[in-house]
Amino acid sequence: MNWNEVNTGIADAQVTSLATSGSNLFAVMNSKVYLTTNNGTSWTNINTGLENSYADVILTSGTYIFTGTYGDGIWRRSLSEIITSVEQINSHIPEKFALNQNYPNPFNPSTTIQFDIPKASFVTLKVYNVLGQEVATLVNENKKIGRYEVEFDGARMASGVYFYKLQTNHFTKTMKLLLIK
Repeated sequence: MNWNEVNTGIADAQVTSLATSGSNLFAVMNSKVYLTTNNGTSWTNINTGLENSYADVILTSGTYIFTGTYGDGIWRRSLSEIITSVEQINSHIPEKFALNQNYPNPFNPSTTIQFDIPKASFVTLKVYNVLGQEVATLVNENKKIGRYEVEFDGARMASGVYFYKLQTNHFTKTMKLLLIK
């Protein structure tokens, strides 16, 4: 049996805490909170809202994730803001990559995004605000051939225009969505 390093992309990772929720793994590395949905192949920084804090420990309880910080208290965030379910919706074999318009649009508080993957690929699906800042990572993992649906929950976001971007090695497309509260 061999151990494999799985902190790809995190330079000189100092890991102080790990937590799980289903197949999702959270880690505090270099005082920031990260998430992997693909067993450590890639990590997403989910430190939004804690930019000026130094995370030390993390745990999940029920529908929340908690982090303890150095001198800045304990913080809580809903897992539904971070983790989204991605479902392969049928055995349809797509002929080409596609990113469809979300529905409903405009939406409040959640919407569905559908995309097609005709070739097994590493897929990212991210949401950005009008300033180009990433506000959510919905998919960040290898996907088999198929049609997929992701539910995006914008309950804790401000009303406004957002963009979602699907990216693979072979395809990139960005679409606009509108959150109205």
